[in-house]
Amino acid sequence: MIRSVGSGVDRDAELRAAAALNLIPLDRPFWAAALKRCLDVVGASLGLLLLFPVLVIIAVLVKLQDGGPVLYRRNVVGREGPFDAFKFRSMHPAADAMLHGDTALRKLFEQNFKLKNDPRITRVGAFLRKYSLDELPQLVNVFVGQMSLVGPRMITAEELERYGEYRQLVLSVSPGLTGYWQVNGRQQVGYSQRIEMDVLYIQHWSLRLDLRILLQTPWKVLKGEGAL
Repeated sequence: MIRSVGSGVDRDAELRAAAALNLIPLDRPFWAAALKRCLDVVGASLGLLLLFPVLVIIAVLVKLQDGGPVLYRRNVVGREGPFDAFKFRSMHPAADAMLHGDTALRKLFEQNFKLKNDPRITRVGAFLRKYSLDELPQLVNVFVGQMSLVGPRMITAEELERYGEYRQLVLSVSPGLTGYWQVNGRQQVGYSQRIEMDVLYIQHWSLRLDLRILLQTPWKVLKGEGAL
């Protein structure tokens, strides 16, 4: 069950009804979009400044693990089109080749675009993923306007096909560093529920909701809830 944003009552029917309200980009007031962007710029700037020592330490650990690249660029889609989302590399350098070279592994991956006990993840990468530290470089994406601190899940063009009639809607906003899905189950929910959560967030968006998600995120991250 997914908890509704408005009432706090667990009702799948209510969730689906809310998700189906609109299939076109919402007309948000200019002031609301401006405030959200200000929150993103201030939050990303403070995050990069305060976490700089942590970023350096993680970069060194990733490099010492196997000598491969420190950062991984994941090509995803957003409001302004495709872009590269930065992450600390958590997999072996040949991870993509390993996936495409193993038919069974690829088939399993395509079910949810995630793998439980992924054999491609390094020891350092497993720790980074558990506490979402691999996503910290995305503060740069937030700062330049490609992402938001809070938003729907970051998805690839391949995943976008899963959204069906909601494709236009999900592309009307920027993907988030965190979001409704991240604080309400994460990997413990199925892919269809993830889509419903994304649509629900977009339809019920408010600055108050963003602030609530931002306040919930650190505790969820520290607990490592739902991480793979």
